[in-house]
Amino acid sequence: MTDLAAQAKHETIEVEVAYALPERQVLMTVQVPVGTTVEQAICHSSIMNQFPEIDLNKNRIGIFSIFVERKTVLQQRDRIEIYRPLLIDPKEARRLRVKRKSVKKCDNL
Repeated sequence: MTDLAAQAKHETIEVEVAYALPERQVLMTVQVPVGTTVEQAICHSSIMNQFPEIDLNKNRIGIFSIFVERKTVLQQRDRIEIYRPLLIDPKEARRLRVKRKSVKKCDNL
C-alpha cells in the first residue's frame, strides 16, 4: 500500500444526515471515511434506530434537495436528506385547496 493510499484510508469527512417529521426534525453530524456512500453514512448515523419507519428501499434520498442513489459517494459537508413518502399527490392537494376556498367564498355571499 502506498503512503497516499494509507493516508486516504484514514482520512475522514464530516457529513450530516437529516430526517423530518411534522412535529420533529433530526440533524445528525457524523464522521465517515473518505469514499463512504450515502447508504453507509445513513447506517453509520444510527438514525434508523431512532426512526424504524425509514426504509431505504422506499424512502427517497437526496443531498441538498437533489435526489441521489444510495451508492452515491459523499463529499465533505454533504447533507443527506431522507424524504418521507407523500401522503397525497401534490396536484390532488391543490385541487382540494381550491375547492375549499371556493366553498368559503360561496358561504360569505
